[in-house]
Amino acid sequence: MLRAFLRTTAARARSRTPRSVPDDDVLLDAPDDRLAPALVAAARGDCAPAAGLLSTTRERAEWEHRDRYATRLAAFARSRAEWLDTWRATAPDDPDALLIAARLAVHRRWDSPARAELLRQLVPAVVGAAETSGPDPVPWRTALDAARGARAGHAEFERLWAEAVRRSAHHYGCHVAALQYLAASSPGAHGECLDFAETAAQDAPEDALVRALPLRAAFTCLTSTAAVRTHRRRLNAAADRAIALSAAHPAADPWTAELRNLLAYVLLLLGRRQDAAEQLRLTGPYVTSFPWERDTDDPLGHFLQARADVRAEARARAPGHPPRGRAERSAPGDH
Repeated sequence: MLRAFLRTTAARARSRTPRSVPDDDVLLDAPDDRLAPALVAAARGDCAPAAGLLSTTRERAEWEHRDRYATRLAAFARSRAEWLDTWRATAPDDPDALLIAARLAVHRRWDSPARAELLRQLVPAVVGAAETSGPDPVPWRTALDAARGARAGHAEFERLWAEAVRRSAHHYGCHVAALQYLAASSPGAHGECLDFAETAAQDAPEDALVRALPLRAAFTCLTSTAAVRTHRRRLNAAADRAIALSAAHPAADPWTAELRNLLAYVLLLLGRRQDAAEQLRLTGPYVTSFPWERDTDDPLGHFLQARADVRAEARARAPGHPPRGRAERSAPGDH
């Protein structure tokens, strides 16, 4: 992670219009310019930059940024929690510290074989913290995740969902949590997942991140069963919508990195190799663990191999460039 901190700025400067980012310049889960200083300070035991960052997102109602930063800070605290312990000791009622602590508590229980029972015990505390958060929808995203992991009944989940959308009708994270709950509770309900995502995207403002929700639903369908034949038109439409969203942002943009990585992954699953090649180019040096971590413990390696394969196919199709066999990768970057 520190390697990513040190190299993010330089990589960004070199890749305003990325053409072919070498493997060694590709960064996994690199933080943006706002998050990086908070993570570096947290690694030194200083919670002040993280507190300032989250306070700013709360005061400005930057809910999508707040959700993303809270997730990254909680993930960091899972292995390095001293800074969070200090923060909570000095400001036990700070809403931003409570947000990180709640998300960390959910993360720590998620991988346990007793996840459902452990999260069932945790849900009341997480919901209680959310109820004191005022207009902030982000704690309700945490509550929705906890309820999903606890296998909450429909009535309870719908109650939490109502609280979340009352605070922010188009918050992406809350919609993702609801989509995942729907997919988990009805594994064969691909049509219902697409219905939910398409309705949410259609009703959202033009610049809202939730307009990418159909792409997330397409990923859910494509990675659970062979839903391509039944819903091929809708899956392609979800990808086309996401391509339009990607085009509205500059190349090598860390904010849209997860969207573009997911879009490239879905396009590859749909067999749309040329469209995937363009999204892989637009990612620049920014690779996100999701979705490349699926079925592997080396998401960066998965991304680099997929990119190499797509590039090799493009060379094979290019006039005057006969096939050269398997693409050679530049020196592989480690993470």
